[in-house]
Amino acid sequence: MIEKIKHRFGIKKEKNLNEETEHVTKFNSISKSTNVLLNILFATLAALCILPFLFVLIISLTSEQALQANGYKFWPDEWSLEAYRYIFESGSNILRSYGITIFVTVTGTLLGLTIMTTYAYALSRKNFAFRGFFTKLIFIPMLFSGGMVASYLVVTRFLGLKNNLLALILPICVSSFNIIILRTFFKTTVPDAIIESAKIDGASEFLLFVKIVLPISLPAIATIALFLTLGFWNDWFNAMLYIDKNNLIPLQYLLIKLETSIEFLVNNSAILGTTAVQEAAKMPKETVKMAIVVISTLPIVCAYPFFQRYFVSGLTVGAVKE
Repeated sequence: MIEKIKHRFGIKKEKNLNEETEHVTKFNSISKSTNVLLNILFATLAALCILPFLFVLIISLTSEQALQANGYKFWPDEWSLEAYRYIFESGSNILRSYGITIFVTVTGTLLGLTIMTTYAYALSRKNFAFRGFFTKLIFIPMLFSGGMVASYLVVTRFLGLKNNLLALILPICVSSFNIIILRTFFKTTVPDAIIESAKIDGASEFLLFVKIVLPISLPAIATIALFLTLGFWNDWFNAMLYIDKNNLIPLQYLLIKLETSIEFLVNNSAILGTTAVQEAAKMPKETVKMAIVVISTLPIVCAYPFFQRYFVSGLTVGAVKE
């Protein structure tokens, strides 16, 4: 009798489990027609996101005369590389500026990741004695800062980094927001059992951090690396403050100076004389602006796909509320 009851109970339990599984599967699945429509929708959105950059690229390859005569077109009447030729001829230091920007971006990203990952990992460990103090310490810059004057005096007078590439690296090397993301990621993703097991096996803190924690945390690290790369690559304000030597100017600041010089000549050609008027007439004013955008953004566009697969998971897991 008992076996019959258990048998019936087991059949009923299995039946309920199958019904729940079918319900969940039905709830999570979509029809083929809906799937096709969603694919078309997302493909359209992706095309709309890419279209502006392609349009800028096309304008930069358009002849200045055709642009003035016919306006912006997706297929210009006359193609030309004059804008890029003018940039590389006028900015003789552009290749050097490219090298400086690449060096600052790579060095700053690696240094920032080293500092922030070690800091965040220490804050994520419950047995760290000063965890509360250092957590409060990184919250202070998120609320307020000393201001631009104080930062300038610290960098130039106290640290003596005027006309030094470290002045382009250190001010944006560490971010409280990025440390919070990494700390939360370490706390929610790295299991304590793995840490304790490694310690029992005799692993030191450094070996544990390098061999276990960092490989598990690749999504968060790639996300922060993307933030740092974008920040260093697009930075021109620190160069304007701290760099006076032409051989140390990064790419973004050089392009801004070049664009400013072109606008100055064009706007003041009547005052400067006949020669300036002739030079201003030859300048590819509008296409140069678009070429500057392409030159400054193309390396980041090429680098982004390498970070993209880690980006969403790194942010969502690192943003879990404690």
